Amino acid sequence: MSSPNHLSFEPLLSEQEIKKTLRGPLPPGDYYLFGSDACVEGAILAGCRYYAGYPITPASEIMEKAAQRLPQVGGRFIQMEDEIASACSLIGASWAGVKAMTATSGPGFSLMMEAVSFAIMSETPFLIVNVQRPGPGQGYITSSQEDVMQARWGHHGGGPLIALAPASVQEMFDFTI
Repeated sequence: MSSPNHLSFEPLLSEQEIKKTLRGPLPPGDYYLFGSDACVEGAILAGCRYYAGYPITPASEIMEKAAQRLPQVGGRFIQMEDEIASACSLIGASWAGVKAMTATSGPGFSLMMEAVSFAIMSETPFLIVNVQRPGPGQGYITSSQEDVMQARWGHHGGGPLIALAPASVQEMFDFTI
């Protein structure tokens, strides 16, 4: 494994970095978050400082939140020209030692498969959040969990891949960390 690549496997942020990231302690109580907000906040807490994405419904909310939050914590957000460039950019960021992520859905995830396969082969870690929507284009936006099989088995070469499917906003936060 290349020397800078090991930085992507470093443990969670130090306590001092967490305090800078969260802008102070939250008072006790219940909080209501969208899954997209929980995803981005979990990624930032885990040390993610790079997001390369291309807008696609229903994943665009994650991209919008990342564009807002990453600069606040010294991170970088880049809107790429397509999903292929987004996934390839994550490989470069990871090789530079930066924790990197993107979010997409259905057809966008299909376009990322070549880069995902290369990342598996080269043992390059990054995060793709695949916001589920079913089947072929139907002329309207729907949601389901049909992309889980593609996430786990859709890449070339059959290498190991972690595919998690959160059932709640809390799990989205926890899984992103």
